Amino acid sequence: MAKHIGIVGCSAPGAALCYETICMEGAARTGENQTPPEVSLHTHPFSEYMRRISAGDWQAVAELMLSSAEKLASIGAEFIVAPCNTIHYAFESVTARSPLPWLHIAEEVAVEANRLGYRRVALLGTKLIMEAPIYPSKLAQAGIECLIPEAPERERINHLIFEEMVFGSFTPEARRYCLGVVERLRNQGCDAVGLCCTELPLLLRGPLLLRGPLLLRGDDVSLPLLDSTRILARAALRRAVW
Repeated sequence: MAKHIGIVGCSAPGAALCYETICMEGAARTGENQTPPEVSLHTHPFSEYMRRISAGDWQAVAELMLSSAEKLASIGAEFIVAPCNTIHYAFESVTARSPLPWLHIAEEVAVEANRLGYRRVALLGTKLIMEAPIYPSKLAQAGIECLIPEAPERERINHLIFEEMVFGSFTPEARRYCLGVVERLRNQGCDAVGLCCTELPLLLRGPLLLRGPLLLRGDDVSLPLLDSTRILARAALRRAVW
C-alpha cells in the first residue's frame, strides 16, 4: 500500500507545482493493481513565513514548519516534503523535533545531478539559498561543483522571486534576465542549471517530462535544468510507492 505524503507548503506556486506533479505523475506511473499515494498539503500564510524570514528568526520558521507537520501527522501522513528551498535553512531544527521524517530538497537534487553525470551546476534561487552552504555542501558530497551568479545578479533574482514570482507574476523581462544569467554561467563551464527556487520552473518553462531532467526549449539555452520542485516530488513518489 502506498504511503501517505504530507506537503508542507510555504509559497503557493511552489506548493501547487509539487502537489500537481505528485498527483499527475503518481496516477501515470501506478498500474491497475496499485493506487497512487494519498497526498495532503498544509501551509501557514506566506506572509507569516516572510515576516519571520525577513527578521532572520529561523527558530520561528521552524515552528511554523513543525506546526504543519503535526497537522499532517494527525491526518495520517507518513513522511513530509517541503517544496520551498529557502525554509530548508531551518531544516535541521525541524527534523530534530518532527513527528515524521522529511526528505531534504537539496539532497534529492544532488542525487539526481550525480545520477545524470553533471559536474558543475549553476545555482539559481533566492539570495539566501545562493549564498548559503545548503546546496554547495550537498552537491560537494557527490563530487559536484556549484557556481552562483555575481552579487548584483543575486540581488536582482532575489527581487524578482520575492516581489513577483511568489505572487504568481512571471514576466518576459524576468525570464530574459534569468536566461541571461544562465547563459553567462554556461560560458563558465556549467553543465546544468539548478532551479533551487520552487517558482523558477514556472518562469523557465520547458516540456514536462515524466522521467529525466526538464530541458529548456531550444530557443532558450542548451543546458539541462535540474528542477528542484519536480525532483522533490518524484523522490516523494519513489518513497511512497516504489
